[in-house]
Amino acid sequence: MMPKNGNQQTVQWMNGLSAALPRTRPIYRQLVALVEGGIARGEVPPGFRLPPERDLARRLRVSRATVVSAYRELEARGLLRGYVGRGTFVSAKPDAGSAPFAWRGKMSAAALNSNDTTVRDLVSAAADPALVSLAAGVPALDCFPTAAFQHAMNDVLGKDAAVAWRHGPTEGLRAFRAALAERFGGDPEHILVIAGAQQGLDLLARCLIDPGDAVIVDRPGYLGAIQSFRTAGARLVGWDIAGADLDELEELMLRYRPKLLYTNPTHHNPTGYTMPIRARRELLELAARYRVPIVEDDTYRELALGAPSPPPLFKLDDAHRVVIRVNSFSKMLAPGLRLGWISAVRPIVEQLSLIKQQVDPHTQNLSQLVVCELIARGVFDRHVATIKTEHRRRRDAMVGALRQHVPAGALRFDVPDGGMYLWCQLQPGVRARAVQDHARRESVMVVTGEPFYVDQGGADRLRICYTSQPPERADRAARTLARAVAAAAREDPAAPTRLV
Repeated sequence: MMPKNGNQQTVQWMNGLSAALPRTRPIYRQLVALVEGGIARGEVPPGFRLPPERDLARRLRVSRATVVSAYRELEARGLLRGYVGRGTFVSAKPDAGSAPFAWRGKMSAAALNSNDTTVRDLVSAAADPALVSLAAGVPALDCFPTAAFQHAMNDVLGKDAAVAWRHGPTEGLRAFRAALAERFGGDPEHILVIAGAQQGLDLLARCLIDPGDAVIVDRPGYLGAIQSFRTAGARLVGWDIAGADLDELEELMLRYRPKLLYTNPTHHNPTGYTMPIRARRELLELAARYRVPIVEDDTYRELALGAPSPPPLFKLDDAHRVVIRVNSFSKMLAPGLRLGWISAVRPIVEQLSLIKQQVDPHTQNLSQLVVCELIARGVFDRHVATIKTEHRRRRDAMVGALRQHVPAGALRFDVPDGGMYLWCQLQPGVRARAVQDHARRESVMVVTGEPFYVDQGGADRLRICYTSQPPERADRAARTLARAVAAAAREDPAAPTRLV
């Protein structure tokens, strides 16, 4: 029997192997050459399931040992991969270089599942000076306290440079952990220093999630968390955080029995929503009742532009200790620092440290020491006040420019009272990817909504980071987006004609 998957042309090609197979010795090498050639020409595509060894041997009128030898040689070349109980599949095309095997065919299944390039594309665009990037979440970097940072660094190196250059504890320097606990709350012994929030999410996924575990996440939610949990093999279930329907969440917990819940309840990425304190208390009660840990992404807490933010879930969770808090200086200072922390009960911190040491024995000491000095000298708090003022200016400039240049209703959004983003909805029939493509041609970068959903959603959504560009660039960005929206509308006959 030939495999049923694959197009008819591929199946016919496999059926024709018998006539094409030379009978010169050794036959298995001839079979290897035929299959490799078919893969290289695209006649046998990646993912195609080859016939079982016994079936192919019978059809080709050769011994099973001949087919086994051919399959093993093709696996060694990275072109096939066999799975017990599932069969043998084409895994890659031959490499064009001089390597004796296809590197892609040597990669693990877990690595091949990591194929979403969104985060890499966002940070690459943010680093490209030729682009006006409204995609990656970047604070007002021109407000960074460069002089104070350099002064603190010189003092640190002048006092005891050896502390900066030698190895440090995997959990983080004791002085830095104490400064974090004093400034942000918690216990120094319950803090793990990490190289940014994304590393923390990866560590938590590896620590808490087994393949097949259900994980409830915000819908829409932070794409980096979605990627980390998905790579760990989680079954992701979306919960509409902006609706904050706790009855819906309870139904999801009853139905899926999740391993954990991930949420970003303060100045939410991407929607800007902030969960009220009553809903926070109900969420904690629900998590305790169903024994579900909560991973709280608290990255945007300090960036309130209006009334102070409600207390984090981590601080409200005195009775049950079900919350693990993740935070980072990427949004408060600069993403280039790659510095953050996790607050959790001691057993979790200990296990996370054991996992972290395998790939990152300790976070850079110098950054910890310098930021510790900035906190102690009050520089950090003054800087946060400065960027909040600047972020408010940038938000208002972007909102005003969009309202001026984009036709009413073509790009709808709420004005957030904190965070970094406008979460925009396009009119029916206008595709966010088309808008993104048109804007990119004019060197303006935005991100579409799809990566923020665990299911089919976000095709009509755009996320715009208003903090990354100074107010004087808002007009250019808005004019470009207006043209991009109009061009995207013209591509779909169902879109409103008044945008043309």
